[in-house]
Amino acid sequence: MAAATAGKVFPFRDSRAVPDPVLELSPECLHPSPVPIVIDNGSFQTRAGWGCGGDRFAEPRLIFKSVAARSRGAARSETQIGNDIPNLEPLRWLLKSQFDRNVVVNFEIQELMFDYVFMHLGISTEGCVEHPVVLTESPCNPLHSRQMMSELLFECYRVPRVSYGVDSLYSYYHNTPKRGLDPPSTGLIISSGYHCSHVLPVLNGRLDARNCKRINVGGSHSAAYLQRLLQLKYPGHLAAITLSRMEETLHQHCYIAQDYQQELDRWRCGEFYEKEVHRLQLPFSQKLLSSTLSAEERLERRSQQLRRLQELNARRREEKLQLDQERLERLLSVQELLEDGLLEQFHKALVELNMDSAEELLSYINKLSLAVEQSKHKILQAEGSVEVEVVDIKPETPDLEQTLDESELEPEFSEDYTEVEKPANPVQPMFNLAEYHQLFLGTERLRVPEIIFQPSMIGEEQAGIVETVQYVLDRYPKEQQGALVQNVLLTGGNLMYPGMRERLERELLAIRPFQSHFQVRMASNPVLDAWYGARDWALMCTDQEEGWITRSDYEEKGGEYLKEHCASNTFVPMSIAKQTPKAPEPAPAPVPAPIAPSTPITG
Repeated sequence: MAAATAGKVFPFRDSRAVPDPVLELSPECLHPSPVPIVIDNGSFQTRAGWGCGGDRFAEPRLIFKSVAARSRGAARSETQIGNDIPNLEPLRWLLKSQFDRNVVVNFEIQELMFDYVFMHLGISTEGCVEHPVVLTESPCNPLHSRQMMSELLFECYRVPRVSYGVDSLYSYYHNTPKRGLDPPSTGLIISSGYHCSHVLPVLNGRLDARNCKRINVGGSHSAAYLQRLLQLKYPGHLAAITLSRMEETLHQHCYIAQDYQQELDRWRCGEFYEKEVHRLQLPFSQKLLSSTLSAEERLERRSQQLRRLQELNARRREEKLQLDQERLERLLSVQELLEDGLLEQFHKALVELNMDSAEELLSYINKLSLAVEQSKHKILQAEGSVEVEVVDIKPETPDLEQTLDESELEPEFSEDYTEVEKPANPVQPMFNLAEYHQLFLGTERLRVPEIIFQPSMIGEEQAGIVETVQYVLDRYPKEQQGALVQNVLLTGGNLMYPGMRERLERELLAIRPFQSHFQVRMASNPVLDAWYGARDWALMCTDQEEGWITRSDYEEKGGEYLKEHCASNTFVPMSIAKQTPKAPEPAPAPVPAPIAPSTPITG
């Protein structure tokens, strides 16, 4: 693959989301009874559709990112959900999710997600949703999260019944018939999503919740790590290296190395680097540089600049003339006070003008009169020539003694002036703007996905996926270990890197005993198989009571109640040792007060 793409430049797609249309509710979803709504509530994407037979309903009808954007203080109707946000980057600081890692904690955002799903699926019944709901949840979901979810569905939407299942188990059972296995099978599920990765053992068709393990490393950590590496490598393109582009780069250009250290050594070779490096083209604008302009274009630009300078100078002269005339009128009015014999008002006006005598006043009047006449003369001459001057406008400053000729300080340009063109250098180097906006993706292609196996690379003090698998297997006897590794399934969007299955086979070969057998397979569609499996379960169990929590069950047994089925979480009784109350300590005996010696009375 790398050899075929050597030397190519890969542009960023920068795909924008298209708003989802409001679909019409098909009669097949209502008769003879309302069919279930299948929702894969993922931390990266939400997928929703109908649990109805037929090729028309075989795919999810809605796929959108599980984010909402609403500014502080905005109304509920102003919230943007999923595909209503065409570009996430300008609103990145406003984005909110209902998840903390892989557990739903923000049920206000979750309610907005349900509103979006039910409205775009065409459900228009007032006050309730008449369809059952099949909903995915995280492995070993906390009881409080399930209680709040059941309360939201039963109290707010008044659904008739709901079923909870684990997304990885739905994917597992969807892929089981494709491998020719009987339904109650034993296997090991390795899943990795946007926030977390899981190792889930399945014994005789049921999840062994006691030995499930979670690693807090997922696709979001890989995207953030890649963004940090490229921003350090290209500090001139910080704003262009966005998180959305890094998520696109992960799926298009990264791969898993079979031997990480050996692969890094290969990248030190110059020929290998030139062959395998991927060049990512950032968007840029082609601007004409000054060195590429012809002589005619330079003359045209020069004439435009001269015209703008002429208009600017004419406006400045008029403003300066107006200010000088107003100030001259003010000084003449003060001089009239002296001529009329109003000495008190005259001296008060001199103090306001910061002048000492009538002679100083007369001197300023003469200078201002001369400046006004010169300004009028220049305005008349400006019609035939182009002048560039800088006028210092300070109307409140009485210092008018600087009567230097402005023409000595201001260069003049005539319309007949032409700049002498210098001969162009035929060997002038050209600046390649496209290459400046390219990101060279070298060892980052394998360093970033490696954090699944080595979380310490990003500062996470956790075991990698292989160490976690070995820890889980060590908790079973040898017979069960052999049965588990015979059916290892990889699912989840963060395991879709090229070379992932081969790397895990290599790692399992290293940790398993000599001549032991194992089989690792990738899910047919690691992203959508959870929804497909939930739909398969809904089609099979719609008319059954197993796995469905009805409204009467909710009212009688509470929101934490769970009806188990083949793809659900299991009840794990936990014995919490109660602390025995400590016996009250005996109160210390009171210490008798010392008796004061009697004082003899002398008389």
